[in-house]
Amino acid sequence: GPIAATRIGYIDGEFVINPTYAQIEESLLDLVVAGSTDGVSMMEAGAKEVDEDVVFEAIQLAQSVNLEIISLQQDFADEIGTPKSDFVPKGHDPEAVKQAREILGDRIYTAMSDAEDQEDMRNRLKVLEDELEESLSEEFDSSVSAGAFEELLDEQFRVRILKDGVRPDGRGLREIRSLSAEVSILPRTHGTGLFNRGETQILGVTTLGSSGDAQKLDNLSPEVSKNFMLHYNFPPYSVGEARRVGSPGRREIGHGALAERALSAVLPSQEDFPYTIRIVCEALSSNGSTSMGSVCAGTLALMDAGVPITSPVAGISVGLITGEDGEYVTLTDIQGLEDHVGDMDFKVAGTSEGVT
Repeated sequence: GPIAATRIGYIDGEFVINPTYAQIEESLLDLVVAGSTDGVSMMEAGAKEVDEDVVFEAIQLAQSVNLEIISLQQDFADEIGTPKSDFVPKGHDPEAVKQAREILGDRIYTAMSDAEDQEDMRNRLKVLEDELEESLSEEFDSSVSAGAFEELLDEQFRVRILKDGVRPDGRGLREIRSLSAEVSILPRTHGTGLFNRGETQILGVTTLGSSGDAQKLDNLSPEVSKNFMLHYNFPPYSVGEARRVGSPGRREIGHGALAERALSAVLPSQEDFPYTIRIVCEALSSNGSTSMGSVCAGTLALMDAGVPITSPVAGISVGLITGEDGEYVTLTDIQGLEDHVGDMDFKVAGTSEGVT
């Protein structure tokens, strides 16, 4: 169905619907929420250490406005009366799924349970997927067998979490992977931070420049330059691949912007710290939420460089798994498979005082 989006600001304790550029400048919150009649489909926010209850209330307000817009869209669509096209999912065949269940049984579940790490799980699942493709090759093409495998993976993944309360790597629903951090590991940089969360490892490097090094902007916003930049790199080797390295893609640009927004709220003013700050976050190893790992590594690198931030910032990703009967669980610190199969990847960054 139709989707709508609304921006919410928070000024002097009051919410502002679709604020102007001038209002956004003085707002403690800049939240965009998109959704349908079924619920929220996307949200993005930048905040100045706002209490989480305020953010939650803003999300509810934005979605209520979205429903009003969707109602208008639906009235317009009904008035025009154009019939909807039938959608047939590519690669989906009920008979192939039925045969896949008979061939694989609960071996996908077992593969997830027995895997020692991300690479081991990937290899075990690949063996099962290849076996299924070979077994179905006479009757179905590879795209259909791949679709059947994904459907079984989704089913058995949800059973393991919703019914057993155990995640693919054996953690509990709220359990965070092992953490470690180091600073000052590169000798000739202004500041460095190495952050590890499970198999995700991020190297953050801070470089300081003069105010003349600020990035010049030429876009639709009134902002003409910025003195803080965070660039995120996701090299192929971080996921065990060897492929061409090109210019930053949509994902890398978006992840960098996300981490940059999370850290900008705690930076000193230009009057107090008249320097241009650039952070480069390099994903050395990836198994879930490298963007939030970049927030943590970026914080370490800023402090190592002597930037007087107001508070350290940390970030983590929260997942959502839903069942057919409306039951659901949330997962803290999701990894790669949970991101791939789950229903939500909700990244949250903030300080001890509030959300950024």
